[in-house]
Amino acid sequence: NGGSMITLTYAGSVRVMPNYNVMGVAKAGLEASVRYLANDYGPQGIRVNAISAGPVRTLAGAGISDARYMFSYQQRNAPLRRNVTLEEIGGSALYLLSNLSGGVTGEIHYVDSGYHIVSMPTLDELKRTDASRD
Repeated sequence: NGGSMITLTYAGSVRVMPNYNVMGVAKAGLEASVRYLANDYGPQGIRVNAISAGPVRTLAGAGISDARYMFSYQQRNAPLRRNVTLEEIGGSALYLLSNLSGGVTGEIHYVDSGYHIVSMPTLDELKRTDASRD
């Protein structure tokens, strides 16, 4: 009895992201599965959580067309004004797998410099976008 499971998801599960399409649906299903599995396995002391990481510069990420624009946009608009690192995502995984998070289950843990809390770019960014349309 006891233990912890984690999986990786992405903000495209709850927000529309360019070119993410059916992956968004798949990630939404994965996040629902995290909640159901947490409920089903909780009585055995098994915790189930997910990490929703922001875009990271990796070999796999380099395969996404125009990925550099995604990185730049997130960096400009996330509250911390930066992208996350693999080390930060790994640190969150260590926390979720350790006893430090013993009371945490069924959660989506965001590691994205706060980007998931922002609903639109800064007003300056919006003004620049509107000015370029005139």
